[in-house]
Amino acid sequence: MPPPFRSDYFAFDFAQEAWELRQYHDVRKQIFCEEQKLFSGSDLDDIDRRALPIVAISNCGGMLDRVVGVVRIDERKPGVWYGSRLGVVEQYRKLTRFDIFNLFENGQPIAPFNQSIGAALIYKAVSTANALGARQFYATVQEQNVRFFEKMHWRTIYAVTLHNYPHALMEVDLTRYPPSFISLQQLQVAA
Repeated sequence: MPPPFRSDYFAFDFAQEAWELRQYHDVRKQIFCEEQKLFSGSDLDDIDRRALPIVAISNCGGMLDRVVGVVRIDERKPGVWYGSRLGVVEQYRKLTRFDIFNLFENGQPIAPFNQSIGAALIYKAVSTANALGARQFYATVQEQNVRFFEKMHWRTIYAVTLHNYPHALMEVDLTRYPPSFISLQQLQVAA
């Protein structure tokens, strides 16, 4: 049997349609509950009520097909934003050559954010928060992903244990993430 089809075309947007939100939550459950076993049954929490859900959606034949990556962002104090629940479906984690829509201003990719779906989701999250007035942006990152985040211009503030696993609270260099006017347009359309 041939492997399942894997698209090389992706749109980065906010989960708005019912099917996007359903798949956004399904991907989170698959990664954080079933695969990593960080949560039992559901990873939903109070942050979900105020967070902006961001998705990477594969494009098949010109049509949005399925959610393959997720992250959420939320403002916890004026100007202080957090990103969390970053995840990419296993089949797409090592994909390094792909086309991106709705991410970079003027369609011009910025390295290293165009080198993986996860990196592109980080870019979408931080550049969106920057456009919405972020002065600081943090994430609590699983220990095995700290080096990856450092390559994306993040620094560790301190180590912490969450859900019985080692993590690091990290802060990003916002100057490396220009404000996303594409995101502002997408949010206006959604309103």
